[in-house]
Amino acid sequence: MSLGPYATFILTSYLLVMAVVLILIAWIGIDYHRQKRHLRELEAGGAVRRSGRSATDMK
Repeated sequence: MSLGPYATFILTSYLLVMAVVLILIAWIGIDYHRQKRHLRELEAGGAVRRSGRSATDMK
């Protein structure tokens, strides 16, 4: 497969997009765990959820 004179630009673009997508996936995973921990702390402090479910019920 020959990409011609633009090979460097194309490969750099693909690598950059891949890095951004991986960073976003990691960011979402970290934020998910942070939000679950914060919800558990709120429930431990006496806050009640209208749905009646606890943070440990959420998967």
